[in-house]
Amino acid sequence: MQIIRDLAGLRRATATLRAGGRGLALVPTMGALHVGHLALVAAGRQAADAVAVSIFVNPLQFGPSEDLSRYPRDEAGDLAKLADAGCDLAWMPDVATMYPPGSATAIEVAGPAEGFEGEARPGHFRGVATVCTKLFMQTGADVAVFGEKDWQQLQVVRRVVADLDLPIRILPHPTVREADGLACSSRNIRLTAEQRSLAPMLPERMRAALARIAAGEAPGPVLTETVAVLTEAGFAPDYLSLVEPETLKPWRRGPGRLLAAARLGDVRLLDNMPLG
Repeated sequence: MQIIRDLAGLRRATATLRAGGRGLALVPTMGALHVGHLALVAAGRQAADAVAVSIFVNPLQFGPSEDLSRYPRDEAGDLAKLADAGCDLAWMPDVATMYPPGSATAIEVAGPAEGFEGEARPGHFRGVATVCTKLFMQTGADVAVFGEKDWQQLQVVRRVVADLDLPIRILPHPTVREADGLACSSRNIRLTAEQRSLAPMLPERMRAALARIAAGEAPGPVLTETVAVLTEAGFAPDYLSLVEPETLKPWRRGPGRLLAAARLGDVRLLDNMPLG
C-alpha cells in the first residue's frame, strides 16, 4: 500500500493505478476507521481494479461550536487496517495541501442540503461538497463509495456530481451496524458504558415506528410518540422525520426514508432506515 501526502505524488500514483484503462475506486474518510469503513473498501475492490482511501479531517465541515480537535484520530491504526483490507493507496494530505494559502473557492449546495444536518450544522454541507469535489478531481477516481449511514450527505454528494457533471459514479453501501443494531460511527467510542448500552434503543424505536407506518398508521402521531419515548429514556432528539429518499422533502407516498439525529450526552447519533 502506498502512503501519499503530497499532490504531485498522488497524481503520479493514481495515474499508474489507472493505466491501461484500469478503474480506481475512492473511499473518502476522516479516519478513525471502523468495520463500516472497511466494508466500503471491500465494496470499492468489487467495483474497480484498485482502491484509494483518503484520510483527512476536513475543517470546513466543522462549525464554530464544534470541537475539531476532539475528532478521534488514529493514523497508525488506520493504516494497519487499510493494509490488511487490501487498500492500494492511502491519500493523507494536511490542511495546507488541501486548502493552500489564498484558497477562495467553495461549493454552495441547496436542495437536499437544506434542513436536518444542514440546519443543525450551518456550513457543514458546504464543507462536504467542497472537499469531496477536490478529492474526486485530485484522484481522478472512477467511482466513490459512500455509506448510507450519512443519508443526507450521500444525497448532497450525488446532487453535486450531477449538477457539476463530474466524471465519477457514486456507489452507496448499506449502513454497517454493530451486533446490537447501533450504526457504526467513529464517534461511538466517545459514549460512556451507560450511554453505549442505551444507544441501540434509537434504531430499535426507528424500526418499530416504520413497522407501524407500513401497517397504515399516520406518520405524525407515530413519530411524535417515538420522540417522547426516546426523550424519556435519556436521548435528546434533534429530529425524527420521514422524507422522500432523494429530495428529503416530507414523505407523502411510495418509498421513504426515516432520518434521525439524537444526542446522548455530548455524542450526536445519526441513523436512517428505509420505508418499504
